[in-house]
Amino acid sequence: MTLRSDTAPPSATFPPPAQTWPQEDYAQVAETIRFIGENWRRQPSVQEMAAAAGLSEAHLRALFRRWAGLSPKAFLEALTLRHARALLGGETSLLDASLSLGLSGPSRLHDLFVTHEALTPGEFKRGGEGLDMRYGFHPSPFGEAILVMTERGLAGLGFVDGAREAALDDLRRRWPRARFSLDAAATAPFARRAFDPAEWRPDRPLRLVLIGSQFDVSVWEALLAIDMDRATTYGAVARRLGKPGAARAVGASVGRNPVSFVVPCHRVLGASGALTGYHWGLTRKQAIIGWEAGRLAV
Repeated sequence: MTLRSDTAPPSATFPPPAQTWPQEDYAQVAETIRFIGENWRRQPSVQEMAAAAGLSEAHLRALFRRWAGLSPKAFLEALTLRHARALLGGETSLLDASLSLGLSGPSRLHDLFVTHEALTPGEFKRGGEGLDMRYGFHPSPFGEAILVMTERGLAGLGFVDGAREAALDDLRRRWPRARFSLDAAATAPFARRAFDPAEWRPDRPLRLVLIGSQFDVSVWEALLAIDMDRATTYGAVARRLGKPGAARAVGASVGRNPVSFVVPCHRVLGASGALTGYHWGLTRKQAIIGWEAGRLAV
């Protein structure tokens, strides 16, 4: 069967994204987060964090206030095990608690006010054949993002680390028979709805289309039930799905989540509360968790 996906154009042909979030902010924040990740157990001072990022203390404080709404010390606290365990809420799975209240299902609105549908297993098995997928690159609080949409909704969201072609290929491999075309004007509204808290409105829910196996989709739907001030574990998701021995399979499905950030796979932690791996990098996972802590503090 002939593959129907286009060849990625050279990087020079990609139009630059419209500036909404200063992209140098995330670059400086990421450098600080990497330092925090290596040294959080000894609770480094703001002076040490600023020196590691090559900034003055005043600049670092202003940066974190502007980017996350938190001081550097408060951001550091948001990345500790104590904070993670508070999100997990002890031994009771907060995911289980939220789902027991009847908040799951296609009409579920989580904190980003998301609605979703899933392709049928047959459509997924065809590798996206017959799907027209438009993509664009856009600024985000976590570096440049790539978004992929179909006529039914947002199907992919990832991040650019290095070449744009690599980020596009990462999503293209998931649906190898789809037709891809560059259309940043079409994906721009989805970027605003995903990343701008002012756009998180229940009267205009962000539409997702989930394209994966039945098991993958069931895991991603479970993740959509996790509110911003909550977290869960792989084992808790497996238990909720009635497959208590499938924590490893759940982890694999979490890693295949094609709609990063919106389907909040970053809110899945290790059983101890430790931050575990993330497809788009542990630094970015730490950044998202800390950024969300800032949104909750507003």
